[in-house]
Amino acid sequence: MAIRVLTRPTVHNLKSIVAFQTPKPQSLSTVTQIPVSPRNSPQSPYRKQISLFNLFQRHGFPPSQLHGFLKKNQFFQNYNPHELEKSLGILFSFQIPQKFIISLISDYPRLLEFEFLKKWEMGIAKLGVSGVSPLMIRNVLEFSRRFELDPVDVSRCVKILKGLGLRDGTVGGVLEEFPRVIVMNEGEIQRKIQFFLGIGIPENSIDGIFHSLPGILGFGVEDRLKPLLSEFLKLGFTEKVVRREISREPRMLGMELGELSRCLEFLGTLKCRVPIKENIFSKGELRAGFEVKLRVDCLCCYGLIRREAFEVLWKEPRVIIYEIKDIEEKIEFLVHTMRYNVGCLIEVPEYLGVNFDKQIVPRWNVIEYLRSKGGLGCKVGLKGLIKPSRLRFYNLYVKPYPECEKMFGRFSSDVEVGNRHPVGLWKLMKPQKHPESEEDVKNMKFFVQSL
Repeated sequence: MAIRVLTRPTVHNLKSIVAFQTPKPQSLSTVTQIPVSPRNSPQSPYRKQISLFNLFQRHGFPPSQLHGFLKKNQFFQNYNPHELEKSLGILFSFQIPQKFIISLISDYPRLLEFEFLKKWEMGIAKLGVSGVSPLMIRNVLEFSRRFELDPVDVSRCVKILKGLGLRDGTVGGVLEEFPRVIVMNEGEIQRKIQFFLGIGIPENSIDGIFHSLPGILGFGVEDRLKPLLSEFLKLGFTEKVVRREISREPRMLGMELGELSRCLEFLGTLKCRVPIKENIFSKGELRAGFEVKLRVDCLCCYGLIRREAFEVLWKEPRVIIYEIKDIEEKIEFLVHTMRYNVGCLIEVPEYLGVNFDKQIVPRWNVIEYLRSKGGLGCKVGLKGLIKPSRLRFYNLYVKPYPECEKMFGRFSSDVEVGNRHPVGLWKLMKPQKHPESEEDVKNMKFFVQSL
């Protein structure tokens, strides 16, 4: 049987063991680094995206749109986060509504470059324009970023416009609607003014023209303004009439060549009642043609083509004498509340000719109430809503349902209809009674017997 003997290690043996177990020092270049997950790295794209998401969300960006915005504009990951936050601070220092800033950045994300916005740190108020609008700031910044302009360029433009006699409100309107004026020289603007003075426009009316139509600064004198003036004269209007109408309605100069001729030709084909036609031409033939142009543009803004717009006006000429804001109110109600396509106006143009508060809204309220209660046997379209007379609509949809009378209003028992004539007027209209004498009685008897 073998016996195992345990012995103590000597000091020499301990040193050899320690030397064997202790690793030798290595250089830093030979040390193998532990791989770090990109998700946990502070410089990873994931971390940057989270940081950008939080930064934009703190400044009011809706989270539902941020994912798509950052995915579309991945160059933000190359921006310095501190400079990006300063850029947002500069934009918000202009004291414009948050929704305008969000819309501006969404449309022009490159606007957040710090080197560009740093030049505008002094603020818009020091440009020399009082009462600036958010839209003006948006357009000026976008145009300046596109063409690498400085606030000095904008200040120079403001001084030129004021030096030509334009008021602060007009200067702000020009920068808002036509920011390209910043890169125009004084000679180009002066030529427009000389053209107006040359056709007899008073100098004090120049400011009103630029205020009403800022984009006229972009029109050429030789290729746009002079041919337009020649067209007015060829149509038979005198220089005095043209000058008077331009002073009253400067937007007339924004018409395209041949547009007035087309509108006047259209007016010649109208078939309507004499009072309506007299109302259309009450301010002159030139103004009537321009009013047609405005209504056509209004209808085209909502999706109709020009041929369809002219067709609607031809079928319902009363639209020409209504205000633009009333037409827009009716179309907005038609599209957003009634959920009809704007193309329905081609089939039912009478919708634009009836009263909005007295006919359209009450009838729609009645139909909606009956639809919600299941009281309609069939679908009522726009034609069935507008075309029936008030009495017929009342008998069809209101009279059988007493609760609808208050919505409809006109024939309701709760609504008192005032008398058209004063009380007791019938006594004054009663024929006068003459006394009958005996001779009159004999004459009547003799006349009857002769028959």
